[in-house]
Amino acid sequence: MKATGIVRRIDDLGRIVVPKEIRRTMRIREGDPLEIFTNREGEVMLKKYSPIGELSEFASGYAESIAATTGKLVCITDRDYVIAAAGPKKKEFEGKPLDVSLTELIDGRKTMVASKKENNLIKITADDEKDFFAEAMTTIISSGDTIGSVVICGKDENWQPDAMKQIAQTAAQFLGRQME
Repeated sequence: MKATGIVRRIDDLGRIVVPKEIRRTMRIREGDPLEIFTNREGEVMLKKYSPIGELSEFASGYAESIAATTGKLVCITDRDYVIAAAGPKKKEFEGKPLDVSLTELIDGRKTMVASKKENNLIKITADDEKDFFAEAMTTIISSGDTIGSVVICGKDENWQPDAMKQIAQTAAQFLGRQME
């Protein structure tokens, strides 16, 4: 644990303000859920709660099934990180923070199909080199809230945009229902 040097007082309603610098660094937005932990030494820790992170093992198995069927890279994300990846190059994506462009699509509840030909590919992670031929992405929505996305990426021209979009949408709807 790293000390920040910031001290805050609890108000008469039991509230404490998390400083703006920490919220920005940790990508905590207004309305984001935080999980509270305590230990025997009297420490209280806040952790950004990821509802879909609760299903990470399940999401990994689901991503592996889709990747085995399609032969494509499949990434399942929460709003900040890739929580499951399967298929080619999965190690380059798993556990990495999302690029701002993907986060904006999730926040906007978007579904999209992109290709190298149309020059509209998005970066999944900040260090993603966008070396795929095409992508299909859709937002996972649970109880009306955006909780993540399903992204399918292909490296060859054997890409069926409508089919990949439908697979991503089906996966997102299924995962969203599992969270309700």
